[in-house]
Amino acid sequence: MTTKAMEQRLSFSSKAENLNLIEKMIDDVCEKNKVNEDYYGNILIAVTEAVNNAIHHGNRSNPDKQVNVTYDSSDSSLFFTIQDEGPGFDYDNLPDPTDPQNIEKPHGRGVFLMKNLSDKIEFFDGGSIVKIYFNIGS
Repeated sequence: MTTKAMEQRLSFSSKAENLNLIEKMIDDVCEKNKVNEDYYGNILIAVTEAVNNAIHHGNRSNPDKQVNVTYDSSDSSLFFTIQDEGPGFDYDNLPDPTDPQNIEKPHGRGVFLMKNLSDKIEFFDGGSIVKIYFNIGS
């Protein structure tokens, strides 16, 4: 039997200061689901990276555009869906941030971090929607 928690939604304008809304949401979600500290850090970094990308890259920091974040859970998993109003991006052809020629670059690590800190990541609608999965249960 799978129990399902109440889905949570959060929408806000594309301003960097709104990242604190996501951090608060993640704190609440992790507390409610009794997520251990190791997973908490992964969730915090991966989801805030996705939201940061939505604000800066997807919506080009346009405060008239919205970022929508949805959280849902099952017995042993958390799912976060982040959607922006941008045109998307080519998520299959991103430069490798671990390549020596890219190591010094200040950008380009977000999707890499998201993939490595989550259990699964999927892109939809040309990359303007990302769904991040975390297995937190036994």
